Amino acid sequence: MQDFFEQQRPTLSFEIFPPKGKASLDKVFETVDALASLSPDLISVTYGAGGTSRDNTVEIASKIQNSYNIPALAHLSCVGSTREDIARILAELKDKGVKNILALRGDLAEGETLRDFHYAADLVRFIRQGYDFNVYAACYPEKHIEAVSMDDDLRHLKEKVDCGVNALISQLFFDNRSFYEFRDHARSLGVRVPIVAGIMPVTSAKQIDRMVSMCGATVPNSVQRFIKAFGHNSMAMKEAGIAHATEQIVDLLATGVDGIHIYTMNLPSITKQIAENIRGILYALRVKRG
Repeated sequence: MQDFFEQQRPTLSFEIFPPKGKASLDKVFETVDALASLSPDLISVTYGAGGTSRDNTVEIASKIQNSYNIPALAHLSCVGSTREDIARILAELKDKGVKNILALRGDLAEGETLRDFHYAADLVRFIRQGYDFNVYAACYPEKHIEAVSMDDDLRHLKEKVDCGVNALISQLFFDNRSFYEFRDHARSLGVRVPIVAGIMPVTSAKQIDRMVSMCGATVPNSVQRFIKAFGHNSMAMKEAGIAHATEQIVDLLATGVDGIHIYTMNLPSITKQIAENIRGILYALRVKRG
C-alpha cells in the first residue's frame, strides 16, 4: 500500500462520518464500499462528541486501512479530551496500522469543554512529541468563524503548521476566489505544506443554511440563484449541486491545486457522479506530473 504522501498530485480524497451513539456501522461500510470503487488516495473519518462515536472512528478507520487497503485519516479533537484520552486513541490507531491523523480543536457544543488541549496546535505538538503519524490540520479560506481577522487566522495557521503539520485540508467554500486568495496569502507567509481544497456539493437548501451557520462560508450569487430556482425540486437541486461542485473542482485542478477532498455527507452516489465527471482530467494531470 502506497503512503498518501507518496501519491502523485493532485490527490482525491473523501470524508465520511460515523453514526451517532450505538447505531449500526453497516450503512457506513456500505458508503465505504461505494467510495472504495473510486480508488481514492485517502478516506477520512470524523470524530464524534461521545465515547461510542469516538470508538467508532477508530473502528471505521481501521477497517478502511486494513480491509479496504485505502489510507485512512482519523480525526482527533481537543474538545473534551485529556492527554490520557488522546494517548489511548493514538495507541489504538497505531496498533491498527492507521498512519494519518487530522488534528482539530473541534466545535464546542453545549456542555462541552476544552481540557488539556485548547488549540489544534497543542494537539499537533503532543502527537509530534511521542508518535509517528502523518499529521493533517484544517485551514479556513474565509477564516475560522471565531477568528478576529484573516491576518490573525493565518498567523495562527502558520504557527500550527510549524508545530509539525504535513498537509492542510480546507474548510468547505463555494467561491474558488476565496481559496486562491487564502492560498496565496498562506504561501507568502511561508506555509509550504500541501493545501488540499475541501469541496461540499450543495444538494439541498436546508443543507446550505446549516453549513453557512456552522462555518461562515460565503454563498456566491451563482449558488444563490440555483438554490432559488431549484430548491423546491430535490432532483433538480441535486443535479445543480453536482454541476457546481464539478465546475469548482475542474477550475481548481486547472490551477494546480494539491488535492481535492470531497465532504461526501455519506452520500456516495453524489460523490461517484462528481468523480466520474473529473476522472479524465485527474488522470491527465497525474500523467503529466508523473
